[in-house]
Amino acid sequence: MSPIAVTTTNLIQGPATLYQGLYGATEPADSAVNTTPAASAWTDLGGTQDGVKLSVDQTYSELEVDQITVRVGSRLTKVDFTIETSLAEATLTNLSMSLNGGTSASGTGWASYDPNVTSSATQPSYFAVIMDGYAPNQFRRRIIGRRMLNVDSSELAYTKDKQTLIPIKLAGHYVSSVINPFHIVDQTS
Repeated sequence: MSPIAVTTTNLIQGPATLYQGLYGATEPADSAVNTTPAASAWTDLGGTQDGVKLSVDQTYSELEVDQITVRVGSRLTKVDFTIETSLAEATLTNLSMSLNGGTSASGTGWASYDPNVTSSATQPSYFAVIMDGYAPNQFRRRIIGRRMLNVDSSELAYTKDKQTLIPIKLAGHYVSSVINPFHIVDQTS
C-alpha cells in the first residue's frame, strides 16, 4: 500500500467576508479576485459569527431496470444552494437584508425600519451576494450568488450572556438559461 500524499498548502482555514449588492449588480472581474468589490455596488455586511458556509444540495432520481440489481444510472432533478452565517453586526441595514427588504428612514439622532408586508403574489426583492474567503496556497476564493433571498427565520435575541446575532440562510435562485446562479473563482498566483 502506498502512502497517502497530502499537499498541506491545499488546507484552508480562515474567515470569509460577505458583501451584498443589488440583483444584477456589476460583478468584479475574475482577475480582481484578490480585491475588495467596488463600494459603489457592494456593501460589506460586517462581522459574522460561526463562519460563512456555502452548501450545494443535489437531488438525483434513480434509474433502474428489473434485470439489474445495481442502480443503472441517475438524473439530476433538483439543485439547492445556500450561503449561511450569523451576522454579528445587528444593524437595521442587516436586519432589512435578512427580511428581504423593507423601508428605512432616518433623521437627526434616529433611524427606523418597517418590514415589507406586501401580498404573497408580489415578486420579492432579490439581491446578489459575494462571499470572499481563502483558497489553497493562501490565495483568495470568491463565490458570487447572483439571485438570492433569505429563506430562514430572522431574529433579534437579547440575552444577558450572549451576543445579539442575525442568522441568515440565503437561498440561490435560477437566473437565466445563459447565466448560472452562482460562480466561483480562485486566485492562482
